[in-house]
Amino acid sequence: MGETGDDSKTLRELLSPITTNPPSCIVLLATTAAHFELKPQIIHLLPTFHGLDRKDPYMYVKDFLEICATCKFQNFTDESVRLRLFPFSLKDKAKTWLNSLSPGSITSWELLVTKFLS
Repeated sequence: MGETGDDSKTLRELLSPITTNPPSCIVLLATTAAHFELKPQIIHLLPTFHGLDRKDPYMYVKDFLEICATCKFQNFTDESVRLRLFPFSLKDKAKTWLNSLSPGSITSWELLVTKFLS
């Protein structure tokens, strides 16, 4: 037990599933909306990107922006909508990549696209 440097936790605590979500890498922009709900129909419209070599990430971003342009939410900027929807469109390797980014490291749509395309 001394190897991990965490002698204060019981075996039960160490084996318990993690019940908290780690902080997101995406910092969501402030909004004045009192209520916001993403309907499943909107999420199903999004193109998906799995991170496979044969898929063009530039075409994916183009398709993603086309869908986002059709979604308008009161008191939300286009950038805020994009940042909120983007994680729902990633799957497999691409989702793993997004989750590997440092918490709070994405502060704008431009930065997210730059990191995604690199």
